Amino acid sequence: MSISLSSHVLDTTLGKPAANMKLALTTPDGQVIHAKTDSDGRCNQWQDFDFQAGEYCLRFFTKDYLQTHHSDGFYPFVDVHFELTENGGHYHVPLLISPFGFSSYRGS
Repeated sequence: MSISLSSHVLDTTLGKPAANMKLALTTPDGQVIHAKTDSDGRCNQWQDFDFQAGEYCLRFFTKDYLQTHHSDGFYPFVDVHFELTENGGHYHVPLLISPFGFSSYRGS
């Protein structure tokens, strides 16, 4: 069973997906993969990276998005650290963002 990863960013103030938000995924060996959300706020394009078990960090660059859509924001970025396990299947890391708060969880 392989491991895969996706993400989805939702703007809870507007009730809409956060499109074109820059992301950076740091892998267990320190490699950094840059990506961005699509028009539906989703991302699953990691440059054909072969996911292995280990600890990862997904950085969401929220500053530009929040300034563009809300003219203000408290968080310039949000880091979500998580662990993928061997034969873990699909992992989904959503981010719910507003100018002054955020939340994340393991989705499906």
